[in-house]
Amino acid sequence: MTPPTPVLRKVDQAIELLERRFLERSELIRLLMLAVMSGENALIIGPPGTAKSQLARAVSQLFGSEHWFEYLLTRFTTPDEIFGPVSLQQLKQDRYLRKTAGYLPAAQFVFLDEIFKANSAILNALLSILNERIYFNGSEKEEVPLQFLIAASNELPDENEQLTALYDRFLFRYEVEYLKLAASYEKMLTMPSAPLPVVFSLYDVKDIQGAASQVSIPEAIIYFLFRLKQSLEEKEYRLSDRRLHKIARVWKTSAALHGREQVTIWDTVFTPHMLWDVPEDLPVMRELYEQQFTEMLKAEMEEELPLRHFSQIAEKWQEKQGDLHAFQFKKEVGAKIGKEAMEKNRDLLEAGKVQIADTARDLRHRLLEWQKREADLHSYILEKNRLIANVDKYAVKYAYLRVEGERILQQLQQTYRTLFDQEIPGAEYDFTR
Repeated sequence: MTPPTPVLRKVDQAIELLERRFLERSELIRLLMLAVMSGENALIIGPPGTAKSQLARAVSQLFGSEHWFEYLLTRFTTPDEIFGPVSLQQLKQDRYLRKTAGYLPAAQFVFLDEIFKANSAILNALLSILNERIYFNGSEKEEVPLQFLIAASNELPDENEQLTALYDRFLFRYEVEYLKLAASYEKMLTMPSAPLPVVFSLYDVKDIQGAASQVSIPEAIIYFLFRLKQSLEEKEYRLSDRRLHKIARVWKTSAALHGREQVTIWDTVFTPHMLWDVPEDLPVMRELYEQQFTEMLKAEMEEELPLRHFSQIAEKWQEKQGDLHAFQFKKEVGAKIGKEAMEKNRDLLEAGKVQIADTARDLRHRLLEWQKREADLHSYILEKNRLIANVDKYAVKYAYLRVEGERILQQLQQTYRTLFDQEIPGAEYDFTR
């Protein structure tokens, strides 16, 4: 098993600390960790009292609160409250500049609550900060040190051009709900409340982003993204080129976190949360993504369990089964068969006997090896992506591949039994496991 990278070990520690305090938020916590490392903004949608702001503050504590700025926005919030007061000294020199120290333009981590209630003056400044990391301070164009911004809202924005542009700046989107499990309410009363320790430094984020820039995306993954885009378009969903580019960059960040030089299908598991515009679309996005993921996983596992190859052989002999069985019957009853047909069918039967038996024994051996992997599938999947919260969901995908292999094995065994009236030597398999 490949040991985790130093930053990934810190991510493990951070996840453990956050999960002790935020119940039923495992997927969101992991999503935020990936967003932080990717340098992408995240939006949390949910009703009041779902610990959105608490979670955002907890993430900031993991980096040290001195880098932090937060604010609750209302219709009456002024730019001075967010970007800093106008400098009186600069005004005396006929220059309109804000003193940004201690305010959003000087922060590296930011939390803005009820972001869609901001007025147009604030929104206009936020657009360039969120996307280009630039703040226009009067006539000056300043680069901001912002690494990550979490925003929260009780509701999605109305049809407003400025709000829609702001909304598009958030690649990661997640909807939270109230706790559902009785056990969570029991634990909620005894959760720790002391400040979280500092786990990360800003160098961790910069190191991962530097490594991510060197990660390559193989052609198969690029094609996977294109097929996903096509399947979304067939359902009349549209993704901008900018969003697709950002999604690919997040995949590269995931690969860098896991110490890989190439993106794999396992780096794409959080993609559905980067696709939807309204929460109601998420189930459709998940379904379309899962279809493509399963096909890609099946293709990747072809070397270990080449189901397509085995299926083609099984189908080939099943199609010939009727004619060959009829030939066998004619021989048994003494029906007249031409010499050419006799030789052709005899050779075909011999070839079938060998290929079906060899294929069944090969498939049986691979299925038994596959079962050994399934015995420790949890560790295997986490080695692929340690940020996965619901490992069982992906373990089921491997079980589906095994079941499909077992179906092909049964098909081969049945064809052999029909043609030769015996079991395949060395192809015994316990289908009840």
